[in-house]
Amino acid sequence: MDTQNLACIYASLILADDDVDITGEKIVTLFKASGISFVEPYLPGLYASALKGKNVKELLMNVGGSAGAAPAAASGPAETTEAAPAKEEAKKEESESESDDDMGFGLFD
Repeated sequence: MDTQNLACIYASLILADDDVDITGEKIVTLFKASGISFVEPYLPGLYASALKGKNVKELLMNVGGSAGAAPAAASGPAETTEAAPAKEEAKKEESESESDDDMGFGLFD
């Protein structure tokens, strides 16, 4: 990652940590205060618009979380009826892969 993007990211994190709205003007103000002059003029606005309406602190707390995890399965009979077709599909997949092994050649032959 180049230094221009890092500067915008750090400025955005500073603003978020101080509970200040992240805007392009405020990012530029931080750059001027710290003596940063090498950032392209469009980058602060780009980062500000990307983070608009986002809770940056919450995003940081959920970095390693399971954002894409499936919801918990419902308990009771519905769970058992859904599990049965999945087991049958797994058996079908296994039998198909076993039939591929019987073709007389392998991956490393």
